[in-house]
Amino acid sequence: MTAAIARRFGRFALVAAAAAALAGCGINSVPTAEENAKAKWADVESAYQRRADLVPALVETTKGAAASETTILTNVTNARAAATSINVRTEDLSDPATFEKFQNAQNQLTQALGQLRTVVESYPQLQSQARFADLMVQLEGTENRINVARTRYNEAVQDYNTTIRTFPDAIGAKLIHGAKPMVPFKADPGASAAPKVDFGTGPAAPAGAPANDNSARPASSAAAAQ
Repeated sequence: MTAAIARRFGRFALVAAAAAALAGCGINSVPTAEENAKAKWADVESAYQRRADLVPALVETTKGAAASETTILTNVTNARAAATSINVRTEDLSDPATFEKFQNAQNQLTQALGQLRTVVESYPQLQSQARFADLMVQLEGTENRINVARTRYNEAVQDYNTTIRTFPDAIGAKLIHGAKPMVPFKADPGASAAPKVDFGTGPAAPAGAPANDNSARPASSAAAAQ
């Protein structure tokens, strides 16, 4: 009886030790980190989609007071179309080329919205419209959401990339999951905050200040919310 109990206990201990060893080799930690990064990416997509949804109403409202500014309005519309045409699937998060296309398209829309600011400053009657002011508040909040979502995504990607490269998780990452590093967002040179999107509704800019901070900034050549 005692020997049988000992054998059962020995088998249990062996199974427990094997499970612990496998768990320590990335069996659970790698997919956990991966799913967390994917969830954060979904938040990024949602924030960018929210911005894209605001653009048509913004363009139509601006047309009412600045119909002659067709070039800039067309640029905004085209940039929005380009930004929404690139979909990054979760499996593409490890593809630098696809991620770069997405990042550049979103940067182009950011720049186009920045260019629109120079138009708004010339039309005070537009700034006074309640509908326009409401859109600006929503857009500013959305840009902040994008900033936060990108930062959290980058943090999740850093955790995942670290997990798949460090021992012992790297064993399971390579042999079992075939894990590849994910691509983080990279801020534009000099970018440390969400783009300014008050469109002239705040205090007037000092004399000699550039009309548009964003348009002067080149698009990123790679892929936080920084």
